Amino acid sequence: MLGCEDGLCADDKSENAWKFQVVVLYVMHLITFFTNIIGVVTIALISIVSVLGLICLCRSLYFQLWIKRRGYQRLSYFNGPWLTRITLILVAFWWGVGEVIRLTFVNGEGRLISDRAWQANVCKFYIISNLGFAEPGLFLLLAFLLSAALQKQELGTLNRKWNRETIRAVFILCAPSLVWEACVVFVISSGDDRASKFAKYWYSASAIHNGDVTCTYPLLSSIFLGAFYIILTIYVMFVGGQMLSLVINKGLRRRIYMLISATVILLPRAILLGISVLPWPGEVVHESLVFISFLVLMLAAMVGIIILVYFPVADTFAIGDPEHLEMQASRAVII
Repeated sequence: MLGCEDGLCADDKSENAWKFQVVVLYVMHLITFFTNIIGVVTIALISIVSVLGLICLCRSLYFQLWIKRRGYQRLSYFNGPWLTRITLILVAFWWGVGEVIRLTFVNGEGRLISDRAWQANVCKFYIISNLGFAEPGLFLLLAFLLSAALQKQELGTLNRKWNRETIRAVFILCAPSLVWEACVVFVISSGDDRASKFAKYWYSASAIHNGDVTCTYPLLSSIFLGAFYIILTIYVMFVGGQMLSLVINKGLRRRIYMLISATVILLPRAILLGISVLPWPGEVVHESLVFISFLVLMLAAMVGIIILVYFPVADTFAIGDPEHLEMQASRAVII
C-alpha cells in the first residue's frame, strides 16, 4: 500500500522493513554490550584470583626458603605440601588463562583473535584444556591437600615423596578426562557435516553468532564433568566427615564445612553448562548461564585456595616469629 502526504509517498512495507532492521540492530547492540560487560567482569575476577594466587605462591615459597635458611627442618611440617600448593596455584593460573581466551570479548573482528578458524580452534583448546585438565586437576589437588591432614606424619606431608606422588596421581587421574574431551571435540565431531542440529548440541565446541565464533559447552563434556563432581563431592564429604570427628577447634570445623559446601556447589555448575545448550549461543540467556556457572566455579576455587593454601601459611606466619620458632625447634629436639 502506498500512502501519500504533501506530495510525498512512502511504501508501508519498506517502512516496516526499515523499522525491523533498526530493532534488530538495537537488539544486537544490547547483546554485544552485555557480552562485553560479562567479559570485562570475568577478566577482573580472574585478575583478583590471580593476585590472590600470586600472594599465596610467594608466601609459601618464602616460608619454605626461610625454614631451610634457618635450619629448622623439623618445622617443615608446617609447610610440608608446599610443592603441591605451588602446583595448585599454577593450575589455577592455567585455568584463568583458558577462561579469558574463550570469552567473546577477546574473540571477534578487530580483537585479539579475529580469524574464525582460530576462534574455533581456541574453543576446542578451551574444552580440552579447562574441562579436560584444569578443572579436574584444580579440585583433585584441593581434595588431596584436605586428605593429607589425615595421614600419618611418616606417610603424609613430612614424607618427601608425598608431593611428588600426589602431583603424579593428579595427572594420572586427569588423563581419562583429557582423553574424553579430546575425543568429543576431534573424533566424535569429525563427521558432523550432515548431523542434525540437535546432535551437534552433544559435541559442538563452538557456534557462529553475529559473524563471530562463540564457544559452547558440549553436553557430552558437561555430563562427564558432572559425574566427576559427584565423585569428588562424595570423596570430600567422606574425608571432611573424618576430619570433623577429630577436630575440636571451632575455627577449623568452620573451614571444613566451608570446603564441603564449596565442593557441593560445583554440581550446579555442570547443570548450568548442560542447560546452556538450549538457548542460541551468544545470546543473553546463554551468556548469563555460562557466566553464572563461571562464578560458581570461581567461588569454589577461591574458597579452596584460601582455606587450604592461604590460611595454613598465614597461620604459620602468625606464630612464626623467630623466638617462638626457635623455642619450638628446641622443644622438638629435646623430645
